This record gives sequence, C-alpha cells and structure tokens, in this order.
Amino acid sequence: MKRFWKEAAVVEEAAGLTVTLDGRPMRLPGGVSLRFANRALAEAIAVEWGQAGAPGEPFSFDMVPMTRLAGTAQERVAVDPAASVEALVSYGGSDLLCYRADGPEELTTRQERLWQPLLDWAEQRYGARLHVTTGIIHVSQPEASLMALRAALAALDPAALAALGIVVPALGSLVIGLALAEGRLDPAEALEIALLDDIYQEEKWGTDAEAAKRRAHLAADVETAIRFLRLSAGVAEQEGETAQ
Repeated sequence: MKRFWKEAAVVEEAAGLTVTLDGRPMRLPGGVSLRFANRALAEAIAVEWGQAGAPGEPFSFDMVPMTRLAGTAQERVAVDPAASVEALVSYGGSDLLCYRADGPEELTTRQERLWQPLLDWAEQRYGARLHVTTGIIHVSQPEASLMALRAALAALDPAALAALGIVVPALGSLVIGLALAEGRLDPAEALEIALLDDIYQEEKWGTDAEAAKRRAHLAADVETAIRFLRLSAGVAEQEGETAQ
C-alpha cells in the first residue's frame, strides 16, 4: 500500500472531532468514522498521518500506532470492555513482580528494591495484596485481590483499556501498567523495572544487538501507548514532547 493522501486535518463535525485525509474522514473497518475525545488527541493523530512517509511512498499501519489504538478503543474495547478487563486481570494473576530470582544476592536485592514498592502501592491503592514467590512455579493470588484489580480496570475508559492492552502484555505486569496509567511511573522507569533481569544480565555479560533492538521497539510501543492514554484523558503534553 502506498500513501494516497497529501494532507491530514482535524475537522469538527456534529458528531465530534475527526481527522480527514484530503477532506475524507477516516473510517474504521466497520464503516463508521473514527472519533476523538479532544482536539489535542485529534491533532496528534493528524500529525501522525502527516508524517507517515511522502505521497506515493510505501505506507504501513505500523506508521500510525496511535490511530490503531484509537480504532481499537472505539470499535473493539468500547463494544465489550469486560473482555478487555478480563484479559488484563489475567496478568495480575501471574504478575512479573511476584516472581523473584533465587540468586544471586545482587539481583534479588535489586528486585526487592524496585519491585516491592510497586506491590505495596497496589495494595494501598486498590486493596490488592499479591503473594510473592521465588522461581517460576505458579503462585495463586487471592481472589479478593484479583477482584480489586478487576474493579480498578472496570473504572477505566476504553482508551485507557486499549493502551493497557499494549503495555501490560509487553511488560508482563498489570501492576506496572496501572502505575503507568496513574502517573506513578513514566515509561522509562517502567521499562527499567520490567526489564530488570535483562539489564542485570547485560551488565554481567554485555549487550546483545538483537536484544537491544527488541528493547527499543518495546520502549517505542510503551511510550506511544502511554502518550495515547494521556492525550485521550486530556493531559497536556510538555513542550517538546512528541510521538516516538
């Protein structure tokens, strides 16, 4: 597929804000127009399309990740939010932060320092106390804690659930995802915490080029998802803050 449009613009219609490509509104696969919660998000989407190559050059929807998130939120999550909630709750039942190494001490100390405060926060914030174990053998979590996490997710809007649908599987942690959504962590902090084991191994054995490439892609996905979440919520961007 090649880029077929010259200009992307924000247009306010009776049904709300949309983005047009050469005057034609964007439409989802179901045929309805893609709508945006506020002008800041709509303008960011228009910029995304404006920067997606030059007219006539190859185009991929990978070039417009926030648009994909907006479409997912409107056409899938909003229709059945409970399905998204249940998918995310499953990560709470096997959260990365609950599975600690049995050594060496330097690594376990680092896990305790970076991971435990987030579990404590989840308990204080949501009433969700999660059990911790050593190794990879599954540990069952209290049903009351999973219900508390389910309630926290059910209170979120479709845009936030769509963003967490990217972030939580990528990081392997519902707790980290919720901390990102609530602004307790920024994306760089979240990545450092979620990739703690990998970072430790690289410190000992050196950096692998392919691993570094995967991490860069992961960082871009997380940063884009959180930017989408914040724009959808009407959080103003700092000067100079742009999409990755």
